[in-house]
Amino acid sequence: MNNGTSLLKCSDVYVRFGGVMALSDVSMDVQEGTIAALIGPNGAGKTTLLNVITGMVAQTEGSIFFRLDDLSEAQPHIRSQKGMVRTFQNLEVFSHMTVLENVMTGAHNLYKYSVLDSIFKTPRYFSQEKKCREAAMEKLRFVGLEDDWNKNAVDLPYGKQRLLELARAICGDPVLLLLDEPAAGLNPKETSSLGRVIAAVRDELKITIVLVEHDMELVMSISDDITVLNFGQVIARGAPGEIQKNPEVIKAYLGSDD
Repeated sequence: MNNGTSLLKCSDVYVRFGGVMALSDVSMDVQEGTIAALIGPNGAGKTTLLNVITGMVAQTEGSIFFRLDDLSEAQPHIRSQKGMVRTFQNLEVFSHMTVLENVMTGAHNLYKYSVLDSIFKTPRYFSQEKKCREAAMEKLRFVGLEDDWNKNAVDLPYGKQRLLELARAICGDPVLLLLDEPAAGLNPKETSSLGRVIAAVRDELKITIVLVEHDMELVMSISDDITVLNFGQVIARGAPGEIQKNPEVIKAYLGSDD
């Protein structure tokens, strides 16, 4: 899975909100073809780091490199064009759309027609629309929702809505997928199913993933590398087995017997 090529590199990142240091000297190197987990207690800075990576928050100091390009000052839409796609903690589906239509919105980069093509419904419009619909159906099959394609998205059970969100995120064929607590609100069975799909995104679709997640069983079962934040600082990084045994991690996040 890990070919030794760095896809994303965060170097010496600091983020200050007023007098609060949200991130302090944070570095993270995500290897291509891996699932890199980012864990830590609430308020540790995990979501802030995702915001910095995607350009939603500007770092006070430090650099963000993506495929060797310095994107430290790049706007979010530029990073999206480079192949970054993100999901958020709060589940969002378009309630007035079907499941298939929701997934199609994730393939905006596949649309290759003009506004005039859309207005006049030209052959090019229909050709590109067909291409996008086929891509969306393929991703629905990938996550196991192909039988639900014509249902209203809000009528799906919560667990399936989480899978819908993932299908939409991968529909545009991203290079880097950033998942912010994708298992939030899921029961153990749903979490296990989601974990298998996320692992398949890495293994079969060859999409690199940064995973922020509180479910430690999920993190330990599918991650290749883990970075641990506490109070905005990196306190550990390594393979799952190493992190599970790290005293600082046990004390700060996993719980201590003391």
